[in-house]
Amino acid sequence: MPGIDDIEVTRAIVERFNREFIQRLDSDVIIAGAGPAGLVAAMRLGQDGFKVNIFERKLSPGGGMWGGGMTFPIIVVQKESKRILDEVGVKVEKTPRGLYTADSVEAVCKLCAGAIDAGARVFNAMSMEDVMIRGKRVSGAVINWSAVEIAGLHVDPLTVRSKAVIDATGHAAEVCKIVQRKVGKLKTPSGGLEGEKSMWAEVGERTVVENTREVYPGLFVAGMASNAVWGAPRMGPIFGGMLLSGERAAALVKKSIR
Repeated sequence: MPGIDDIEVTRAIVERFNREFIQRLDSDVIIAGAGPAGLVAAMRLGQDGFKVNIFERKLSPGGGMWGGGMTFPIIVVQKESKRILDEVGVKVEKTPRGLYTADSVEAVCKLCAGAIDAGARVFNAMSMEDVMIRGKRVSGAVINWSAVEIAGLHVDPLTVRSKAVIDATGHAAEVCKIVQRKVGKLKTPSGGLEGEKSMWAEVGERTVVENTREVYPGLFVAGMASNAVWGAPRMGPIFGGMLLSGERAAALVKKSIR
């Protein structure tokens, strides 16, 4: 097409990204990981007027939800969490045994849209490699490009500030590991990560919500990271607890920073 200057394309991208990134150097909440729990937490916080940044290591948000069960692009939720999918317009089908199924790709897309429409900003291909701690409270994130991390390059990171951080990094519970290593002790029985147990959906779905809590001042854990930190089972391709965990994390953070 005539009239398209390659340099103007570059200028448009760089100018907008720089403007938006500078506007996000200070926020209310930083969420590490754009899986289902992180996206629901961001949506709920954004709906209440909080400024939320999500840093997602991969190019694509969605975490483990994309793949459904063993790459069959179907997820399962239970009645208690169905309302969250209904809210963002995901089509669900009821099973004869009282569970609900949804298309995993549709669920991810619409949860992402819900978080973004609520005002959250997703920064993809960025990793949290450390945290800021001020006055014995987590007060921000230390970030770098994921490609730098993968390549093992020695490139110094940048910092962004917040009033609270949510670790929604899934099984690895990466932010909690960092904080435990830096401060010595979390609010767990051992002071460290208790470790994820083997799959047991019934227990895992319940405990992932119960274990969504503050693990160090200013640091909250949500989603599968919660069970990894507190020592509870994983639950496979049933995602209702993940959605409810994100909702609970948002409620706890709101109470804490208000």
